[in-house]
Amino acid sequence: MTNEKVISPLNGYFMLFISLVLFFGGIGAIITIKAAWFIITIILGLIMATGLVLVNPNSSRVLLLFGKYVGTIKKNGLYWVNPLYSKRKISLRASNFDSERLKVNDKLGNPVMISTILVWRVTDTYKAAFDVDDYKNFVRVQTDAAVRKLASMYPYDNFADEGIEEDITLRSSLNEVSEALEKEVQERLGMAGIEVLEARIGYLAYAQEIANAMLKRQQATAIVAARHKIVEGAVSMVEMALEELNEKQIIDLDEERKAAMVSNLMVVLCSDKDASPIVNTGTLNH
Repeated sequence: MTNEKVISPLNGYFMLFISLVLFFGGIGAIITIKAAWFIITIILGLIMATGLVLVNPNSSRVLLLFGKYVGTIKKNGLYWVNPLYSKRKISLRASNFDSERLKVNDKLGNPVMISTILVWRVTDTYKAAFDVDDYKNFVRVQTDAAVRKLASMYPYDNFADEGIEEDITLRSSLNEVSEALEKEVQERLGMAGIEVLEARIGYLAYAQEIANAMLKRQQATAIVAARHKIVEGAVSMVEMALEELNEKQIIDLDEERKAAMVSNLMVVLCSDKDASPIVNTGTLNH
């Protein structure tokens, strides 16, 4: 037997009634008839009672007879099985697992702290019970291994200053990374009869030793990008001003005065502080 076998044992309520009849009937017979051999019915009633199995909703019982797999009870209720069967309880409920924060290296070699949140449940009780030693510990270990592998496949973030442009990053591509993580974990846990319902990154940050440096780097990248946009806008505005002055013939500027005006406008538009105007009471040349 290498696959799960779902069985439906005898009704437990009927067998409970039989056990009670044998037990109390034997006691009554001993008291009234004074026959000691009725103790056999009492013992038989107790033995039959040990075969009762209660299965709660979203739970199961794996049955073994001297080490041989007999089957699995998945339907909830009260049942009766062979008293010699050993019964192992395996939950079919969805379980939540929040891994520890692991220090791993991303695709660029930067140390990052990462953890995952996993929602899983057992679908094949035979594999969970016999193909792995401890399926709950198996989930924890294999999830950590999958997270380490995933982190090494993608960079934490894009860095335009180094010419590194990745389509998928750990920080910005949460949906794609979660899908890849779920697939990786499912491949590892499939052999234990476990279905992954959801897998996603629970915590993600640079490791403490490089966190400050990376924060400054991100801030510098943002500042450079903002300055780039400001310069582009300033050049467009200066170009528009020169074209308007030329078309409307408001003033005739030579190349030297154009250069001076462009310089002044660029300083005003690109400065991160408000300009302080200076009123010229002389001529244009002074």
